[in-house]
Amino acid sequence: MKRRPVVFLDRDGTINEEVGYLRHPESLKLIPGAAGALKALKAAGYALVVITNQSGVARGYFDLSDVSRVNKHLLRLLKKEGATVDAIYVCPHHPEGDRPPYNVLCSCRKPAPGLAQQAARDLDLDLTRAYVIGDKLVDLHLAHNLGARGILVLTGYGQRELSRLKAISFRPWRITADIAMAAKAILEGQARSKDGPF
Repeated sequence: MKRRPVVFLDRDGTINEEVGYLRHPESLKLIPGAAGALKALKAAGYALVVITNQSGVARGYFDLSDVSRVNKHLLRLLKKEGATVDAIYVCPHHPEGDRPPYNVLCSCRKPAPGLAQQAARDLDLDLTRAYVIGDKLVDLHLAHNLGARGILVLTGYGQRELSRLKAISFRPWRITADIAMAAKAILEGQARSKDGPF
């Protein structure tokens, strides 16, 4: 069976609104157009994997159980609009945190590729046909570390990150207003290719 192309997605500021250390499910609101974007990508044959840094666990702001509740609520909201993702992977670590055992330097915190590589093994994904969509430079660095195409969205922290692009040695594949426009760019690129993605 042929491995699937994949879109790796940041969570906060990309799929749902950025509120800063999101702890309570009721504080989660989808970014307009996010569910439709995911539906379109899924219909085109992409696996969808959320990869989210949640350093609030290491910093003691909330527990992994809180992260799980927020993620379950996200899935419920997406399902109401007919959208799904294949998996959500969470990094709870940060070396400057004060809560053991999470206050460590790990291989899973973006921009490290650990979680994306784990997802590729778990879900049989083709990393040579991968995109990363996010609102921070760490998402672009993740794309670079994977050899994937990175898309910076201007929701969440995206506008702030624009001014920092000159500090990195590579450029995003695209910069788009939001996840809906990012999905459109991916699908238009696929349509231009006789062999599908890439």
